[in-house]
Amino acid sequence: MDKKILFIRYKKPFGIKEGGEQATHKNHSILCELFGAKNVEEYYVHPDLESETLWDKIKSVPYIFLNYYFGLTPQKVRKICEIAKQKDIVFIDRSVFGIIAKHLKKQSFEGKTVTFFHNVETIYFQTKIPKHAPYRPFLLHCIDRNDAYSMQYSDVTVCLNSRDDDELLKRYGKRANAVIPITFEDKLCNGRDVACNVSTENPPTALFFGSYMPANADGVLWFIENVLPHVDIRLQIVGKGMHQVESKIKNQKSKIKIFSDVADVSPFFENADFVVSPIFKGSGMKVKTCETLMYGKTIIGTTESFEGYNVDFEKVGALANTKEEFIAAIQEFPQKFNSKFNTYSRNYFLQNHSNEIATKVFQELF
Repeated sequence: MDKKILFIRYKKPFGIKEGGEQATHKNHSILCELFGAKNVEEYYVHPDLESETLWDKIKSVPYIFLNYYFGLTPQKVRKICEIAKQKDIVFIDRSVFGIIAKHLKKQSFEGKTVTFFHNVETIYFQTKIPKHAPYRPFLLHCIDRNDAYSMQYSDVTVCLNSRDDDELLKRYGKRANAVIPITFEDKLCNGRDVACNVSTENPPTALFFGSYMPANADGVLWFIENVLPHVDIRLQIVGKGMHQVESKIKNQKSKIKIFSDVADVSPFFENADFVVSPIFKGSGMKVKTCETLMYGKTIIGTTESFEGYNVDFEKVGALANTKEEFIAAIQEFPQKFNSKFNTYSRNYFLQNHSNEIATKVFQELF
């Protein structure tokens, strides 16, 4: 396809990718595959996020009242609109940048504007912004306006699951044009042996995987306080910035090891007997659930963790939403599963969440 694409993303990728950035990387890779890398130009809202100062952040505050958020400014949007004149498609990789779609439409952009909803951002940020913060209502209003702009002014909108699609209809009166579940690069295809016959250990090692953010920190601390004292397991906590939970752990420290900011998570997945995912808040789909399925691991998780994944809970591991359900599922694990590799999880990933699935849908949209 000989089309020119402008791909708008939050920041220039470097270091360890968090869940949302992994989905962004996937979207960019698919567009490069479809249209050729030379035809896909990237625009970074934050080209050098690490070097931004406190003063830079303070200067951006007034723009929130004009519905520019996450580092966008009127100057940046004008630059984007200027670049877009030479493009056939503008792909906006977060709906929180919906004001870009609005300006493109107002300037009669002749190409196609596509917005990818990683979440219904208003709901997502409700879990991230402190409840009693004085700036909370202003930020949420700005975010809500951008979600609305994305739905109103984009030519094509994409979301991750039916829950978000229903929420978009409820809030903004329209459904997304396509629902494409989280997909993930199949890292087990890259020359790594799959240890299908490695037996589980006694006591088993449970892995909690996720970057430091309120939903993850609250979830793992809840698990440590309510579940860990009642089960005979070793818990490994792995993820970007997760060293920050260490000071909040009050008991069971001898059972816990924290590995923060690791470059390669593969060894931790391969060593784990199963994965626990006590996540109770959020929107969209959990990228870490998809990655766990890709590695062929048994998962004991909440309804929120499995949102958008139509799995057989008995085969994938267990659905657990309470202290008692987590304890029971972990205690039953040795009788139900005798291998570190869960064939059902792996096959479910291959059939439903490999990048090839998303590529086919993208082809149809473009």
